[in-house]
Amino acid sequence: MDPVVCRDTLDKLITEESGTLDQLHQLLEREHEYLVANDVDALERAGNARQNCIGTLMRIDDDRKALCRALNVSPDQQGLDRVLAWCDPSKQLRRRWKELGERADRCRAANDRNGALVTARMSRVQGMLDIVTGRANQPKTYGRQGAFENQPRTGRVIISV
Repeated sequence: MDPVVCRDTLDKLITEESGTLDQLHQLLEREHEYLVANDVDALERAGNARQNCIGTLMRIDDDRKALCRALNVSPDQQGLDRVLAWCDPSKQLRRRWKELGERADRCRAANDRNGALVTARMSRVQGMLDIVTGRANQPKTYGRQGAFENQPRTGRVIISV
């Protein structure tokens, strides 16, 4: 493969990934708004759109790895560094690749924030359910399958291994 063709291919992949990460970040921000507003329908739509973005990011990653393999380099960061050194001596793509990492970090932070909000809400709902069902003061354990279980109210100690 010609270095110019390789550079053009990587340029297109980086451009597409950059746009997709920006779109994902916007979706995660909207998802946070929907979580705060308890808008279940909008959350479902946002989740579907988020999954489409993730699918696009996975395809781009697969295309980048295929390019590395076509050039007989490992499809990891070291291999990509070798490809970039070969096809992009001006290091413009390397700078843009670093910016992609920063965009991905912003998406990860937004996703973690949304996940923390969901976890807090689930804990709150579980606490309310425990109060309603009369299990608020009962010890909670994990069962054989690793799932959370409330102990039965028999007054006996039940042990299973």
